[in-house]
Amino acid sequence: MEDIIRFETVNQYNAFNQQETLHPLVTVIDLSTASPRKKTSQYMGCYGIFLKDVVCGDLRYGKEYYDYQEGTLVFMSPGQVFTVENDGELYQPKGHALVFHPDLLLGTSLNGKMQEFSFFGYQVNEALHLSQRERQIVMDCFGKIKYELEHAIDKHSRKLIAANLELFLDYCTRFYDRQFLTRDTIHRGILAKFEALLSSYFSSEKPQTIGLPSVSYCAEELNLSAKYFGDLVKKETGQTAQEYIQMKVIEAAKERIFSSDKTVNEIAFELGFKYPQHFSRLFKQRIGQTPNEYRILSNLN
Repeated sequence: MEDIIRFETVNQYNAFNQQETLHPLVTVIDLSTASPRKKTSQYMGCYGIFLKDVVCGDLRYGKEYYDYQEGTLVFMSPGQVFTVENDGELYQPKGHALVFHPDLLLGTSLNGKMQEFSFFGYQVNEALHLSQRERQIVMDCFGKIKYELEHAIDKHSRKLIAANLELFLDYCTRFYDRQFLTRDTIHRGILAKFEALLSSYFSSEKPQTIGLPSVSYCAEELNLSAKYFGDLVKKETGQTAQEYIQMKVIEAAKERIFSSDKTVNEIAFELGFKYPQHFSRLFKQRIGQTPNEYRILSNLN
């Protein structure tokens, strides 16, 4: 099994790239100044944002491959492992890296906001593709952080670095919103597959053997990360992925209640609920009537 290079600290990442550590918790690196390297599996114990300027080998995260193109941002969160693959040949990395330790955020407003930046949980093939103008903004943000690193550390350093980092991540949120819009046709195709997946699921025996379909299950079936999938569904439908699944569950339930003589308990188990009362509660929340009340009124009409 191939060895994994572990980057638990910013200093370790700097040393790997032959860079001086200007701050123990954050670094901005011009990767073209690092030595040529071979493919390596790398474990990130820090947050990492990588801006690639040229194609420099296929990057694999999990089972997914992504061939870096010019102007691509990839986000890594602590605990992720990725591999750069280029058939064992030496290659010269190009682009820029912003790496920071979670401890950098302690005591800052950004610390409580990190969960909003869901793109840190995206797969590599869900990377952010930048326009030239967007790339310039990214480089400007990197430059401001690097300026603070080259300034002697003082009582203002952490606050200013965190503020510039937060500004950068807010820009990335805007850029991803733009990317969701410009890829609307592709995303609608994914939603159609999502619909088909749920229809197939509820017409099979999977609900009885697996249970209700989860967001992570649907995302995996569609070869997407759960966070990217959730963001996509929210932006396209205005509902969370969980709410959308619940809507399809209720549609399937209404059909069964209306067209069969099965009891509410039987229908609940057919749909994957472990406890019929959970089904009845969800149905009442969504429809405003209990399943039995809905059956009676439907038959009257």
